[in-house]
Amino acid sequence: MKKILLLFSVILFVSLSAQQRGKDYSNILKSKSIYEINAFLRDAHPDDPRRSVLKPRVMEMMKEYIKNAPPNDSKVKQMQEWLAMLKRRPSTKITFDEMNAIIKQKQIAKYQRELQVGQSAVVYTPSASQNVYIATPAVTTTVAAIPDAEASEFNMLMGENPVEHKNKTVKILNSLFDNDPYAKECIVMIENKSDCNIIVRMEGVGTTKYRLPVPAHGDNSIVVQKGDYLFTSIVCGSQYASQKTIQKPLIVALGSSVKK
Repeated sequence: MKKILLLFSVILFVSLSAQQRGKDYSNILKSKSIYEINAFLRDAHPDDPRRSVLKPRVMEMMKEYIKNAPPNDSKVKQMQEWLAMLKRRPSTKITFDEMNAIIKQKQIAKYQRELQVGQSAVVYTPSASQNVYIATPAVTTTVAAIPDAEASEFNMLMGENPVEHKNKTVKILNSLFDNDPYAKECIVMIENKSDCNIIVRMEGVGTTKYRLPVPAHGDNSIVVQKGDYLFTSIVCGSQYASQKTIQKPLIVALGSSVKK
């Protein structure tokens, strides 16, 4: 029993040491950084006594920043959102469900605007046969252009006519508003964080297949039948493949920026 307790103590010590190396808040009371204090409030234990000092301090710092910010400062909105959250909760940390709700509302607003104007609001650069880049080899920062075999297909998929776009938008909005757990369909949203236009292919049982074009640094959504799917894509020359079971709305983020 003593050996087990000793082993547990060692594991706990190593775990705590690793956390401290990752985020050292030993001097947090001296910090004058909104972002550092905000991070501490998200990470710290609910009973940490430093919270009672740092929460009101960072709220005052946020108010001061908003007051003195220049016109069109992009950080002001974020500071206002954080300040509003801190007035009603211990930190700006949000749950997975809350994050999903925020994304859902943004998607609803986006597609409602598109329905009003009658066309896609997405601004993107059409694909060309030579605009995909891949690191060669992985241990260096060297990049090389490779042919984009999906360029014409991507451009074709993005070029919806107004009627197709309206029908798709209505279907997506209906899915976003539908909270019926027994619905046979649900929405899938793909975020493309790479520098390249991509096509995400979803292959289900039998002949059930979908393909979704997603512009570089953009997102796109599609309504699919619930079930098991193989997701595949070519992201800046790299193969992506993953099996996913879709029974509720799904968000998938792919890629990362590649320096050219």
